Formats: sequence, C-alpha cells, structure tokens
Amino acid sequence: MRVNSKVLGLSLVLGAASWALTGVSFAATAHEHGHEHGHAETDQALSLQDGQRWATDAPLRKAMGTINTALGQSLAAIHEDRLSEAQYVQLAELVRGQVAYMVEHCKLPSEADAQLHLIIARLLAGADGMAATGPAQRQGAITLVGALNDYPRFFADPEFTPLKH
Repeated sequence: MRVNSKVLGLSLVLGAASWALTGVSFAATAHEHGHEHGHAETDQALSLQDGQRWATDAPLRKAMGTINTALGQSLAAIHEDRLSEAQYVQLAELVRGQVAYMVEHCKLPSEADAQLHLIIARLLAGADGMAATGPAQRQGAITLVGALNDYPRFFADPEFTPLKH
C-alpha cells in the first residue's frame, strides 16, 4: 500500500500539533495567578482602567507583536483563500506558543491580567479554529484578527500596529 507523502506529512504535522497544543492549552489554563482561562471569560466584556488603557510589560508586547506580524504576513493569502490547511495549522501553533510564552512570562497586576485573559481566550479560540479543517480555519483567522485589533484599544502598547484588512 502506497502512502501519499504529502498526506502523511500533513497528518504528522497535525498529530504533533495536537499533542503539543494539549500542553499549551494546559499551560494557558494554569496561569501563575491561579485562575483559569475558561469559556465564561469570553462572556465578559473588555473594559478600560478608569478610561485608560491597561499597562503592558515586555513579554506581553513581544508575544502580541509576534502574533500580529505573523497574521499580517498571512492576511493577503487568507483574504484570497490561498492559505493552505498546513499554513493555518502552523499559524495556530505560533499563536499557541506565543500565548504560552505570555502566560509564563507576563507579570501584570491582577486587574490588567483579568482583562488580558479575555484577549487570550479569543486568541486561543482563533487558534483552535485555524487548527481545524475547512471553513473553521478562515473563521479562526477572523477571530484572531478581532482579538488582535481589540488588544491596542484596551492595552497600552505604543509599538503595536493594528492589522489593516
């Protein structure tokens, strides 16, 4: 029986991504502040701190910038329906990796952290969609764009440039 190497390669990537992402999802839910990222957080609305954007730290700015740059580089292919399933999965892996980095290194005050969790929940929801197959991948990218564009509205990050699409 011959196995198509392209199909086998994609299967291996998806399997490895699924295995690796299980650990990232666990890391994201076990944040150092002791509270969990859950679906209930997505029901809450983002808010400002007394009319001002929340402070950020270097790890948060780095991770959000990396995600924003990667999605920005893929945006034309997404709009033109040229991004392959494997590329969506790679983008999902990058998002999850950067979220894990944020969770591990970010040291925000608890109120700012609670607001960040709302963004993180949407980033992970977008990554979940992009790691799926079919139309869910594009919808995942749309969710990711929304989360990225909300981030600078609620968090002070002078170097972050919202995506233009």
